[in-house]
Amino acid sequence: MPQTAVADSDTGLSLRELARRHGLSAAGKLPSLPAYTRLLWSYRHFIASYANAKVTSSLGKTRLGLVWQVLTPLINATVYFVIFGFVLGTDRDIKNFVPYLCIGVFLFQFTQSVVQAGIQSISGNLGLIRALHFPRASLPLAITTIEVRNTLASMSVLLLITLGFREPVTLEWLLIVPIFLLQAIFNAGLAMFVARLGSKVADFKQLVPFIMRIWFYGSAVLYPVGVFAEKLDGWKLAVVEANPLLVFIELMRHALMENVELAASPLVLWLEAIAWTLVVGVSGYIYFWRGEKGYGRG
Repeated sequence: MPQTAVADSDTGLSLRELARRHGLSAAGKLPSLPAYTRLLWSYRHFIASYANAKVTSSLGKTRLGLVWQVLTPLINATVYFVIFGFVLGTDRDIKNFVPYLCIGVFLFQFTQSVVQAGIQSISGNLGLIRALHFPRASLPLAITTIEVRNTLASMSVLLLITLGFREPVTLEWLLIVPIFLLQAIFNAGLAMFVARLGSKVADFKQLVPFIMRIWFYGSAVLYPVGVFAEKLDGWKLAVVEANPLLVFIELMRHALMENVELAASPLVLWLEAIAWTLVVGVSGYIYFWRGEKGYGRG
C-alpha cells in the first residue's frame, strides 16, 4: 500500500495537513509580505556589515579614503558653478547661488548614486546569492545604507557652505531631518525597483545614465525653478514641478535658505514629498518582494 494511504488511514489527515500542523511549507514558496518583512528585519546586522564591507573595499585602497564621500559632490558642484555661474551667468538670477547649487547637486547625487549602485545589487552579486540564503532585499537596502552615510558626511559640509555664505540659522533647519528621511525611504524603494528590473533586463543598465541626465536637468539643480514656468504651462508644467527630486531639493533649499523662489507652496511640496515617499517606497518594496524567488536563477 502506498505510504500516503497509510498516512491517511492511520491519522485521518492528508500530507498537506500534516505538514501544516508541523510548521512545514513547500520548498521555494514565496513568504507573505509581513513574514518577509520580519525576516528582513532579523538580517539588519547583516545589512550593516555588508554595507561596511562594501565601503571598505571600494575606498580602502585610496589615499584619501572616506574623504572622497565629501570631495565627489564638492568637485561636481565646483564644475557646475564654473560653467553655469561664471560662463553662462545663471547665478545672476539667484541670490547665494553657491549654496543653492550645492543643495541641488548634493541631494541629486544621493539619489543618483543609489540608482547606479542599486541596479547592479542583484546582477553583480550572483555568487553571493547562489551561495547563501538570506532575504535578497538586503542587498539594495545595503546600497541605500551606504549612500545615506555618504550623504550625511556631505550634508555636514553643505551646512558649512550655507553658513559661509551668510544664510542665517533658523528653526526651519530642523526640517532637514524629516526631508532627508523621506528622501532616504524614497531612494530605498527606488533601489529595490531598479534592482529587480536590472536583474531581469540587462540592457536597462545602459539606459540609466541617460535617464539620470534627463532627470538632473528636470530637477532645477542648476537654475531657478521659475525657468520652467517661463517655458511651460498647463499639465506640462504640473508634471515637471511634481518631479520627486525637484520636490526634495526645493524643500531642502526652503529649509536652509531665505527668500528662495519655490515651485509651489511649502505645504504642497511637503504633501508631494510624503506622497512620493509612500508610493515609491511601498511599491518598490512590493515589486522586489514578488520577484524574491527568481533572483540568482538562470
